Amino acid sequence: MNDPAPTAAPTPAERAARQAQVVAALRPLLPAHALLFRQEDTTPYECDGLTAYRQTPLAVALPETEDQVAAVLRACHGLGVPVVARGAGTGLSGGAMPHPLGVTLSLTRFNRIIALDPLARTAVVQCGVRNLAISEAAAPHGLYYAPDPSSQIACTIGGNVAENSGGVHCLKYGLTVHNVLQVRGYTARGEPVTFGSHALDSPGLDLLAAVIGSEGMLAVVTEVTVKLVPRPRLARCLMASFADIRAAGEAVAAIIAAGIIPAGLEMMDKPMTAAVEDFVHAGYDLDAEAILLCESDGTPEEVDEEIGRMRAVLQASGATRVQVSEDEAQRLRFWSGRKNAFPASGRISPDYICMDSTIPRKRLAEILLAIQEMERKYALRCCNVFHAGDGNLHPLILFDANDPDQLRRAEAFGAEILETSVALGGTISGEHGVGVEKLASMCVQFTAAELARMRALKAAFDPQELLNPGKAVPTANRCAEYGRMHVRKGLLPFPELERF
Repeated sequence: MNDPAPTAAPTPAERAARQAQVVAALRPLLPAHALLFRQEDTTPYECDGLTAYRQTPLAVALPETEDQVAAVLRACHGLGVPVVARGAGTGLSGGAMPHPLGVTLSLTRFNRIIALDPLARTAVVQCGVRNLAISEAAAPHGLYYAPDPSSQIACTIGGNVAENSGGVHCLKYGLTVHNVLQVRGYTARGEPVTFGSHALDSPGLDLLAAVIGSEGMLAVVTEVTVKLVPRPRLARCLMASFADIRAAGEAVAAIIAAGIIPAGLEMMDKPMTAAVEDFVHAGYDLDAEAILLCESDGTPEEVDEEIGRMRAVLQASGATRVQVSEDEAQRLRFWSGRKNAFPASGRISPDYICMDSTIPRKRLAEILLAIQEMERKYALRCCNVFHAGDGNLHPLILFDANDPDQLRRAEAFGAEILETSVALGGTISGEHGVGVEKLASMCVQFTAAELARMRALKAAFDPQELLNPGKAVPTANRCAEYGRMHVRKGLLPFPELERF
């Protein structure tokens, strides 16, 4: 967080001159309806799901063919104009926030499922296909696409690749990187490039893993080949209530320690369950300080056995109430609450920042108690929902953006959560990415040498730094300033900062 703007704001004259040049270059390449540059047309693209920071681009290109994508990239490269690729705009770290002197490349019109092979269990889809649409297309074959972020009804597969998205079932089925075979797209110069293959392995360096999660900084993705998995014959969800947050956190570690890998293992604290229950009426226990949602899937025999084992572990860990879904409708109702945590929070607060960090599972209770202390320190409320099984936290800090002091406190609150996560042995992001939100926190997570290697990888793909510049990887100067800021504020020193 802190200082989201990648460059100084251009003067009106500089902006007007640059815009005229860019529009003149792009007009011959796109249909008239596919090039937006008037203020009222570009304003809807000024931010993604991180609405605290906004910036309008010089123009928005909405190509309809890959030839148009390549042509736009070549033109922008020739002019030295930054390009920010954008999917559905559901990202939560400012990764799709426009560059003030750049072009936003909207890929929402790439929304076709090109091929679906039920025998190979793969689907080839364009980058603008919605996550959920893949599973809907595969359903007649008894298959589905496993990664299921909460925004799956709207988010696109291209955005999922950019952020390495997960979801409530990522504990058992993996993140995007574990479910993608091949990615096709274009470099900053407009040259076609392919990562991975339709086989289980491909020759050469594993650049597929480097591109997935690269936040649009290495290439513009246009096509993705994903793995499909069989729908389980049965799935049941167990909801466990706890009168103590620490006991709930320790129960998560106990389940994994018992050798159980649930299909999903999620946690919500009392403020979050109250907000969600009022919104979707999922049947949550409002007296509990925290609840766990534990799902088992497979054959009926496998599910019965695993549910029994999970129930025994949860009761031994201090669960005050354990309820198992009786039918598919109730299972979906349990999950509807978790999936609607973000919109439910939007009903009780004018604004919120959704943080995203990971910690070792055994330290869940520590971070929860630390966040409670931070609520008092910053005088702001925080609702907590976690992918507890893999230690991925999503604290939602509630504030009013119309009050500059509340925004400042919310930013500081979020930065302290990230720093505390690192101090506990975790990371600053699990699936939302760095974007502009967590640039300064990268200086806590990584050494100067590690950040230099990241910048070198970026330079190998995009030496002019035209693809999504100023995001994800901070400069050495930014890290040095972040270290000085910690000293000035008298904050807890982190040894990592001394390396800069």
